[in-house]
Amino acid sequence: MANVNGIIDPPIDELLAKVDSKYALVIFASQRARQINNYYTDLHDGNLFDNVGPLVDSSVDDKPLSIALHEIVEGKLTMTKQEESAAL
Repeated sequence: MANVNGIIDPPIDELLAKVDSKYALVIFASQRARQINNYYTDLHDGNLFDNVGPLVDSSVDDKPLSIALHEIVEGKLTMTKQEESAAL
């Protein structure tokens, strides 16, 4: 029988506890998903040192965004605030 975790795994409440806002979560997770996707592309092309791969156990079927969300909820990634630069 398949492992059914529900619609959202990890739960949104646990994810939001790790970041300042839902908007920050979207940006943070999408940037990390892009890095993971680039890692798999580089792995296929033979470039192993340009990007960091998944930091959590994942299956072949896991999408980069799902992997990124699991990394965030498990505390493998933390978001740091960058100083805002003044627009001139």
